[in-house]
Amino acid sequence: MPGTITSPCISICAMDEKDLCIGCYRTSKEIRDWLLMEDDERLDVIIKASERASEKNPFV
Repeated sequence: MPGTITSPCISICAMDEKDLCIGCYRTSKEIRDWLLMEDDERLDVIIKASERASEKNPFV
């Protein structure tokens, strides 16, 4: 059954050259699979996206 953690989307949807959304820092696969993920998988994606955001923007 899909999870209850809401999407980190901030409605700035555009992919960069590394296949990362410039708004939420998820990959296109992570975005596509979000609705099928369980909460533990969603939490992993949020953690990874947060790490990617920090690498791109140290002020995040």
